[in-house]
Amino acid sequence: MIELDKKYMRRCFELASHGLGLTRTNPLVGSVIVHNDRIIGEGYHHEYGGPHAEVNAIRNVKDKSLLSESTIYINMEPCSHFGKTPPCSTLISNHKIPRVVISNADPFPSVSGRGIEALQKTGADVEVGLLEGEGTFVNRRFLRFHTKKRPYVILKWAETADGFIDLNRQPGDPVGTNWITNEVARTLVHKWRSEEAGLMVGTDTILADNPKLNVRRWKGNSPLRIAMDRNGRIPETANILDGSLDTLIFTSDQEKYSGKTNSIIIDHDASIEDLLDELYGLKIISLFVEGGQKLHNSFINSGIWDEARVFHGNNTFSAGVKAPQMYTSPDEEFPFENSSLKIFYNHL
Repeated sequence: MIELDKKYMRRCFELASHGLGLTRTNPLVGSVIVHNDRIIGEGYHHEYGGPHAEVNAIRNVKDKSLLSESTIYINMEPCSHFGKTPPCSTLISNHKIPRVVISNADPFPSVSGRGIEALQKTGADVEVGLLEGEGTFVNRRFLRFHTKKRPYVILKWAETADGFIDLNRQPGDPVGTNWITNEVARTLVHKWRSEEAGLMVGTDTILADNPKLNVRRWKGNSPLRIAMDRNGRIPETANILDGSLDTLIFTSDQEKYSGKTNSIIIDHDASIEDLLDELYGLKIISLFVEGGQKLHNSFINSGIWDEARVFHGNNTFSAGVKAPQMYTSPDEEFPFENSSLKIFYNHL
């Protein structure tokens, strides 16, 4: 039975991942309903404010009479409170589903054990903790946000074979990116952008590359554009001030920024913790940091980062801006055409 349970729970994980970038501060949840080793309904949480996974799974069961003889698998504890939607634990109980298998308990205070308790009180056989580690990885953004009270932080950069992320820029040099990665890698980065709530860069990156910081090569939502500009150096001509997307500037200057831009006034010595506290208050569940060197090193040196995705190209610059240093071996490595992607997780 346990191997069958694992098979169906992994299907929940697969379904849940379809909601990445769409559920905002809600967890990624998939649900599968099984009768006599046959899936009779499945669903996932598509978007914030929409029906939860359990609702969609039950709706997809054609013969509702089978529910009273079925098992429902859910990778996250069902809610037990009225929020944007009615309680899923009540829905499961109303349909008299006798067995409920859950991967992760929900740390959110309005749920946290209450959904499990509500199901048990109605006589359901509730099992919690199946493939808990895998479930934690699927919902690492949600769980970090609620347990550490900060966004899940992902660092990303590309470096040359000789360890540089950019050429040295001189006044008057053309503004634009000195590419290290190939087209496939650049498309993947846009996919990654669509999966996160916030996208952050430093002032030097804006001055050197003038990035748009949106999603163009992939179908999906663009994240909140976030920039560090302690001294108000970002010019009005910067693409991130084009008014096309919501943008947030951290600055110690009282300068007003144009477009759909808000600013948060910070001290010159504001720490990474201070910035993340502000983003937590804005309900930014995850932060994708794309550069540059100073900003990346600030996160690395603070120890407050969760994941780093580093492309290694086969070209060389001979001199330039040195890449940040990761003082550990990668957890995963994937080949690209003439390059590679190394992924690090902060196990500390």
